[in-house]
Formats: sequence, C-alpha cells, structure tokens
Amino acid sequence: MCVQVLKFLKENLNTPTLEHDRIMKLDVLNIQGEKTGRSIDLPADIFGVEPNEHAVWLYVKAFLANQRQGTHKSKERGEIAGSRRKIKRQKGTGTARAGDIKSPVFRGGGRAFGPKPRDYRQKMNKKVKQLARKSALSSKAADGGIMILEDFSFDAPKTSAYINILQNLKCSDKKTVLVIGEADNDIYLSSRNIQKSSVVNAADLNPYQILNANTLILSEGSIEKLKETFN
Repeated sequence: MCVQVLKFLKENLNTPTLEHDRIMKLDVLNIQGEKTGRSIDLPADIFGVEPNEHAVWLYVKAFLANQRQGTHKSKERGEIAGSRRKIKRQKGTGTARAGDIKSPVFRGGGRAFGPKPRDYRQKMNKKVKQLARKSALSSKAADGGIMILEDFSFDAPKTSAYINILQNLKCSDKKTVLVIGEADNDIYLSSRNIQKSSVVNAADLNPYQILNANTLILSEGSIEKLKETFN
C-alpha cells in the first residue's frame, strides 16, 4: 500500500515555487471552449499554499485503504467439513506424523493463518484533510492543470453533449474531473459512461481525484462552494 501511494504521489504531485501573479487569475471559458471575456481570481489561501506532501500522502493512503471491502475469508481447519479421525498411526510409517485430514498440510484442508473479515478504514484529523485538499489544489494550479468553465446545464442526460464540451476544451483524450457547485443529475449521468471523465460536487472533491486527473475543470459556481467548504 505505501509503495503504491508513494508511486502515485511521485507521478502526480508537483511542488514548484508558486508564482501567484501567473496562476491566481484564470479566464472563464464557455462550453464552446471560447473565452467569455471574464476572469476569476482563485483564492490564494486555497490555490496558492505551499503543498504539504506528507499530508497528501496520509490522505491518499487513507483513501485507498477505505476503498477496500475487507470481506476476504478463508476456512481454518476447525471450519472444514471432514472426519477428525487420525489418518495413520503415529510411528512406524517412515513419514511425518499427521492428525486428521483437515490439517493445513493436506490438500483440501484448512488454511493456516488465513484472511478474516476486517475493517481497513483509517481516520484522519479534519485539519489534515483540509491541508491535503489545499495542497493538491495548489499543486494542480501551479502545474497549470486547472480550467474555469462557466456554469451550464443539460435539459436531459446526453453523453454526446458532454463529449462535445470536452472536445471543445481540448480535453477529450485526458483524464478530467468536472467540479460543480451543486448536484446536477443530468450532468452526472451524461459523464458516467465516459471512461476518463468524472463529475464531482465541490464539497466532495478529494486530493486523490485532484491529483489523478490531468485537468481539473472548475465551474464558476464551484469556486464559491470551495470557499464555503474550507471556511
């Protein structure tokens, strides 16, 4: 698990020196991929902090651990159906002594020290979670991986319409996460069948999703929601 987390961070977490004048002001694009003439100043206390790699490591490790169901189970010798009769005499056979047929050394026997159902969930302090989220957002902003998209909606779920938006933004071949301010079922259903794309509410955005995406697309409404979440 730890090796997997370290490899993920090495590939996705960048900690360059932040140039606030360059990355804090972004143009707002429409769904045609054109500039609207408006721009948004990203909050420096969210998108301009010095990334804390250890906080992100703790969050990603806990996130991946929490995805595990922990329902693995194997039978031990006491749970195997079979006779308890000693299968051969203790001495004089020239081979190792053996008990019943359910012994782990025999095929079909129980498993010694096998897996049992357990809970893999890990807890994190609220302030460490917030620091990890800010670190991931700041790293993505410093890397130029954030776009601002004006708020939009669909009349009905339509995958092709969402694909057109990604193509207009030149992100159709990249892993993208669209962050929206409020839940929108039509947008969510439109993106659900696209392998490299996902939609998430601003309140539910986590560091793993941020770093795992090539491009983070923030709707205008999500900026205010992020401010509320961190405050």
